[in-house]
Amino acid sequence: MSSPGTAAAALFSSLRRVRSLLPGVSDYSETRRSWPRDLLAGVTVGIVALPLALGFGVSSGLTAEQGLITAIVAGLLAAVFGGSHVQISGPTGAMAVVLVPIVATQGAEAVVAVTLIAGIIVVAAGLLRLGRAVSFIPWPVIEGFTLGIAAIIFLQQVPFVTTPSDSQPGEHSTNALVAASQLISEADWSYLPYSLTAVAIVAVCMVLAPKIHSSIPGSLVGIIIVTALAALVTNPLATIGEIPRSLPLPSVPSIDLGAISGLLPAAGTIAALAAIESLLSARVASSMSESGAYSPDRELVGQGIASIGSSLFGGMPATGAIARTSVNIRAGGRTRLASIVHALVLLAIVLAAAAPVGHIPLAALGGVLFVTAVRMVHLTTVRAIMRSTRSDAVGFVITALITISFDLIIAVGIGMVVAAAFALRNLSRATGVTIEEVAADDSAHPGDDSISIVRFDGPLFFASSDRVFDEVMELDGIVVVILRMSQLELVDASGARILAEVVHTFERRGITVLIKGVKDSHVDLFRHVGVLSALRHKKHLFDDLPSAIEHARSHVKRASTGSR
Repeated sequence: MSSPGTAAAALFSSLRRVRSLLPGVSDYSETRRSWPRDLLAGVTVGIVALPLALGFGVSSGLTAEQGLITAIVAGLLAAVFGGSHVQISGPTGAMAVVLVPIVATQGAEAVVAVTLIAGIIVVAAGLLRLGRAVSFIPWPVIEGFTLGIAAIIFLQQVPFVTTPSDSQPGEHSTNALVAASQLISEADWSYLPYSLTAVAIVAVCMVLAPKIHSSIPGSLVGIIIVTALAALVTNPLATIGEIPRSLPLPSVPSIDLGAISGLLPAAGTIAALAAIESLLSARVASSMSESGAYSPDRELVGQGIASIGSSLFGGMPATGAIARTSVNIRAGGRTRLASIVHALVLLAIVLAAAAPVGHIPLAALGGVLFVTAVRMVHLTTVRAIMRSTRSDAVGFVITALITISFDLIIAVGIGMVVAAAFALRNLSRATGVTIEEVAADDSAHPGDDSISIVRFDGPLFFASSDRVFDEVMELDGIVVVILRMSQLELVDASGARILAEVVHTFERRGITVLIKGVKDSHVDLFRHVGVLSALRHKKHLFDDLPSAIEHARSHVKRASTGSR
């Protein structure tokens, strides 16, 4: 029964833990010095985020309005509650990829409810201190995942290029590769010259603008040019359509309690993706900026709150966005003020420029996302992974293929399983079993050939235990065996069980077993699994090798005397 003092200490610790996950004055300690740069960075990234928010909203099967709402509401909430000072959050390509099949199977209305549930799951993950879990995902798996997402984003833009109007969800396969091939076969060839011209103009602007000046937002320039040309020339290009000139009033999504079980798988997938992508983006940001240090658990709480807030305004799930975060840092963003300004810039655009935004051709947004997808893939990274080790290359390729063909989260899971399997195989090969002879000294010791020393090196665990047993059991024609444990590193229950079997088997064969150099960290495990109790005598446990050899010689001497 715990004392009142212990209970009070636990309560205080819990409150302090929760407090560390909430905003504080210290979040803005650097703002006094960096606010001019933060304002400029916020405006810059807001302009860059506009076409991406519109594009990801449409390509997810939802609307451009929902993409903007998410960028504004989630971007603001994540800036305040998140764990990174420089992270920019909003709709992303990876999330759009996940939402397409959800919209196709459950309808656009279900996305708002799924977003709310997913946000709650992400907040819970942060409270449960799961923020460091992303560090267990291997780099090749992350890059394979990124390559797969880039390919899907690229393929998802095919409808904007091949058809005069956005295809209705459910008309084609939910698999991006299959859907793209279907749409290409059904393409309106009279529409292609217009759409491809729009894509080409945007792509050229995005490629050339940074070469002219790094501060020029090429995507926005390209969209403005295409929109202006579309207004001047008669054309069949489909446009975004009317966008409300204000944010909707917040309301709690209606969720049928009986339907929650059907929404949970989708919510779980979205929550997992939001956590993974946000933490990866925050980690990249921390390496790019001196003020980029982040709290993984608080980042999860902040991203969860962001998605919950987005759902209340009818938006979609949000995550940290690596590309926009990079733009923020390169533009001089150092504090949360830049992220807040980015959201306010987007809000100002909705309030002041909703009408012209509604005239943007969808093909222009497709051009933005075509280039974005291509830029996500770094050939030097792909080349480095493919030339590293076979296990890393296999994990990379499998993750990318499964991401494109099946499911993003399943791809990450399978990629991790493949990486873990190869890692375990390599780790098991590091387990060494060396048979040593008793060291000779100046005095003759008849019978030393009846003593064998078995030295274990490296880890001893389930993947290597059977091989170790087989190698040790090849010993024959001896009276005493000394098991040297001092070089043994990691040992799990399977490894300890095999050691117990080794001792039992030798003792049944009449061979005396001595154990030398058991580490303090292994003593309890060996005792519980039965390694120590399998010894013939408790005095057969030694701290140093000379003592063990001396004792072994006494056994050999008694055995030789008794055989006469």
